[in-house]
Amino acid sequence: MRDTVAVVTGAGSGIGRALAVALAGRGARLAISDIDPVGLAETAERTNAHAEVLDVSDRAAVATYAATVKQHFGHVHQLYNNAGIADGAPSILDDGYGSFERVLGVNLWGVIHGTKEFLPHLIASGAGHVVTISSLNGYLAQAGLAAYCTSKFAVRGFTETLRSEMLRDGHPVDVTVVHPGGVKTNIALAALAAARARGETVTREQEARTRTYTDKLLRMDPDRAATIILDGVAAKRPRILVGNDARAIDALVRLAPATYPRLANWWGKRMFPPA
Repeated sequence: MRDTVAVVTGAGSGIGRALAVALAGRGARLAISDIDPVGLAETAERTNAHAEVLDVSDRAAVATYAATVKQHFGHVHQLYNNAGIADGAPSILDDGYGSFERVLGVNLWGVIHGTKEFLPHLIASGAGHVVTISSLNGYLAQAGLAAYCTSKFAVRGFTETLRSEMLRDGHPVDVTVVHPGGVKTNIALAALAAARARGETVTREQEARTRTYTDKLLRMDPDRAATIILDGVAAKRPRILVGNDARAIDALVRLAPATYPRLANWWGKRMFPPA
């Protein structure tokens, strides 16, 4: 990866920051972005990266950003579509449209915008690579996570379609979809903080659920996750599972596609009892 130009979205914290730091350590030149200017500045200071505040759900902003990065570096080799958010709702029946619009705007449309705008530059480089960050919820559906699961399943489908098209058309672009398990990031806490900022009522049950995710389920160090991802990208693997939980759930879904929702609900009641 030495001297390659890599673009990382959502680089202000979590996996995105870890990817940026690890890429810099492997000799890549970086263009990083995030909607949080404070976190972005901290990552930029650690990586000597070209940094811009960016809302990936804004198509025009992403188009301008891609043009700026191309002008700054002259070419682009790798794109890491990492930016993502979470949002919980009791059920599809009881939820409005807001959570779907917010989550799909970042998690899905952010991936589409980034890929569409950078893909011509990746092809022109002669050695391109698109990496998208899905989730174990890109193959495991869970009650109460409709918007998030919808976005991550869609990211998987979009990425695998892109790979098929790059192979069919003979373009020099490798494509990888990443399914992390529980990585210690602030995604659950950020979702709760965002709900409060919108003036929404946060229930005791939502607070307890967030604590459980943060304390018990999001356990892998982001630096370790970044190493697994970059090793897989270097090996040009089309699919990367990050963590034993991601691998175990992948096996469960494959072995019991008809019954795993019942098992997931049973597990959910044990992990998240009513407050």
